[in-house]
Amino acid sequence: KMGLCCLIEMLKDYFRILSVMMSYVVPVCVLFIPVPVIIYFLLKYWLRKRNKSKLLHLTEGERQKVVTVGLFHPYCNAGGGGERVLWCAIRALQNRYPFVRCIVYTGDANTTGSEILLKAQQRFNIKVPKDVEFVFLKKRHLVEADMYPYFTLLGQSVGSVILAWEAMLNYIPDVYIDTMGYAFTIPLFKFMGGCKVGAYVHYPTISTDMLTRVQERTATYNNAGFISRSPVLSYGKLLYYKLFAYLYGMAGKRCDVIMVNSTWTFGHIVDLWTSCETTHVVYPPCDTKAFLELPLERNTKGPLSIVSIAQFRPEKDHPLQVKAFAKFLDSVDGNDTEKEKYQLILVGSCRNAEDAQRVDNLKDLCNVLKVQNNVQFKLNVAFSDLKQHMAEATAGLHTMWNEHFGIGVVELMAAGTVILAHNSGGPKLDIVIEYNEKPTGFLADSEETYAEKMAAIFKLTEQERLEYSINARESVTRFSEEEFEVGFLNSTEVLFRG
Repeated sequence: KMGLCCLIEMLKDYFRILSVMMSYVVPVCVLFIPVPVIIYFLLKYWLRKRNKSKLLHLTEGERQKVVTVGLFHPYCNAGGGGERVLWCAIRALQNRYPFVRCIVYTGDANTTGSEILLKAQQRFNIKVPKDVEFVFLKKRHLVEADMYPYFTLLGQSVGSVILAWEAMLNYIPDVYIDTMGYAFTIPLFKFMGGCKVGAYVHYPTISTDMLTRVQERTATYNNAGFISRSPVLSYGKLLYYKLFAYLYGMAGKRCDVIMVNSTWTFGHIVDLWTSCETTHVVYPPCDTKAFLELPLERNTKGPLSIVSIAQFRPEKDHPLQVKAFAKFLDSVDGNDTEKEKYQLILVGSCRNAEDAQRVDNLKDLCNVLKVQNNVQFKLNVAFSDLKQHMAEATAGLHTMWNEHFGIGVVELMAAGTVILAHNSGGPKLDIVIEYNEKPTGFLADSEETYAEKMAAIFKLTEQERLEYSINARESVTRFSEEEFEVGFLNSTEVLFRG
């Protein structure tokens, strides 16, 4: 009985203490928990009220309801593949919906809207049918990798949110589409701006492949050697990547519609964003017209060349090309004269001093492997010279591991070369696949397999080579501007309902 009484007294004391604590906790919760909610709704109200006085000319004088579409593309004047997607998307929207008005959020503040549209027309031969409004952002430097020597992914992501806030202060559209992969801007426009939101993803900011390489402590261009050699640093970086991947997925899944440029990207985005039903593969528009005009016939008597078209960036893995080519030459029967007829032509641009140093390192590698007389470097060539190299080449070469799509591969196939691409990513899953139940090219993933496939390509008869070239050329019609626009409009239709 005494034990039971003690237990009852202990319980009374416990509940007495608990009631005292709750008497303090409940008022604190009542006072402070609603504060962020109140701030959120006040900010949202202020933004919407502020927005009513912005860009009034977009809707003035319109009898029907106007839907404004904001496209977030801080580098819209860059002239690359991502910019082709942007302008094809705008053209498609304007042709499909007469009530749509397009706004581009860009950081190209050193130019004008008319100059940007002129460059798009000259570079891509794309003329949009209606006017485009440009909102020029001043804080684009916050999304540049050079700003963050450490924790680059996190720094750029935080920078993108600040840049998106600047965009919202200038104008909040009805529909928001991120076309550059800044996933952390999506919740801001959805919840603060009240927009319907979509995204076109060229490449996931983080991928399960990146996590695997850090976990396996593999040194690569984005996993420094001093980190891969240290168990402690590798574990720390893995935790950082996993946390970032979780946040990235939480942001991305807020999209109403998601478009990705390849099957490889689809797999990673679905894995991270867990939004399979709203995710669609929409291949990027590739301008192959100039390459389709090149003759399929090749000179089989003169030098036989393999051409590589790629910027001299680390991920393009030019050293693999040189090493594989050297191994192929070692397998060629005959004297030096016989080997001299084979040429590797590396065509690409140098963006900066680091790229120029990579070229010098490649030349040193050629000297070490004694293939300097068989390797040519063609830097920053004119487009006419680029076409000439592609028209004369027997094979086209690509060595980037897990490239998300591979526009350069498509262009080489359109030009009539027999493609030899990396057995991963977009080339493996989408491009160098069977078409009309026939092969369209070759795939490899090591020095040995690349050398073997080079030998196989050069042993093809002229008729066999033509069969590869013709089938590959026919297959690239899947990546035309027309096919892109159909896929883009079908995917985004949900954003314009109601």
